[in-house]
Amino acid sequence: MAKTIVGVGDAKAIKRYSAFLAVDVGRKSYFNRKFMGVGESAQTPLQTLPHLERDAGDQISYDLVMQLKMKPIQGDATLRGKEEDLKFYTDALYIDQLRGGVNTGGQMSRKRTIHDMRQIARVRQSEWWARLFDETLFMYLSGARGVNSDFIEGTDFTGYAGNAFVAPDSQHILYGGDASSKATIDSADKLTLSAIDKALSRAEVMGGGTTGIPSIQPCEIDGEPHFVLVMHPWQEYDLRTNTSTGQWLDIQKAATGAEGKANPIFKGGLGMYNNVVLHKHKGVILFNDYGAANPPTVSAARALFLGRQAGVVAFGSPGTGLRFDWNEELEDRGNQVVITTSSIFGVKKTAFTIDGTSRDFGVIAIDTAAADPTA
Repeated sequence: MAKTIVGVGDAKAIKRYSAFLAVDVGRKSYFNRKFMGVGESAQTPLQTLPHLERDAGDQISYDLVMQLKMKPIQGDATLRGKEEDLKFYTDALYIDQLRGGVNTGGQMSRKRTIHDMRQIARVRQSEWWARLFDETLFMYLSGARGVNSDFIEGTDFTGYAGNAFVAPDSQHILYGGDASSKATIDSADKLTLSAIDKALSRAEVMGGGTTGIPSIQPCEIDGEPHFVLVMHPWQEYDLRTNTSTGQWLDIQKAATGAEGKANPIFKGGLGMYNNVVLHKHKGVILFNDYGAANPPTVSAARALFLGRQAGVVAFGSPGTGLRFDWNEELEDRGNQVVITTSSIFGVKKTAFTIDGTSRDFGVIAIDTAAADPTA
């Protein structure tokens, strides 16, 4: 029986598998599934800016417009010349190409058709891209690489496309327990509901008005304002095993009656506390140099308290109209099939320089002691 073979490098296969890869990565990526929307009006912690998917260029600039703070003019006093100017602060995001690939081996080692190899390569590559994408977002939102041992990039990694990590400013970081700094954290300063209350309290009153500091905006879910907290599984263990009155049980009660549970932000969450939707992920950044000892030895994790536009993501089309490109080549004089995938994108935590000071916009870091409970 005749058999149709779509050969290596066939344009139809490349277009098809580029689209498959984009769909797969979107479904497997933690941030893409739950917390990402398109455009600056999206009610999500992460916003995708699509400008460079259509236009040439490697940089997107986006603005923060500060609130007006002029005093009103009373009675018939003259307003002319006293009007307040609009104040814009700009941040920029660069994009660059990243590539990965698989070598399917020689003809004798493959013992399968090219169609099987494409399928296997698509699954493995989509997993790799989703993992890389999520790890990149955790690092940028945290402003640090940390010491996570299972990340693709090494501990000396400092960012892609010239987008540098931005450490939390003093208004956008809190500490567990009674600690007030990295050096004062000890092993007892674990994540508790009190730390979440502190983050919420700061978010609700910080900035805006005449302060010159941007205020954190909550995400709207079915018309209701919510923030999101993403913690490490070790922090979740500390929260779950806290035996004090009104701890984990309160979270579960709130989760049972939560509005908007069908929204992606709620799906897969641990529950809700004080209108903060709780999530966990092993990609949360870990540290091993907290505490007052010399050298410091306390293990810690940086939970992320997220509002709207905590971070931005931009893609550039590789020429196919899709966010991922798929390329097939024969090497070793036609014996080996090599499949390469690529994407042009950039990631950045949203931060604006105001009066000479870098200010985070939509995220508060919560640093707490966090150790492996099985060690």
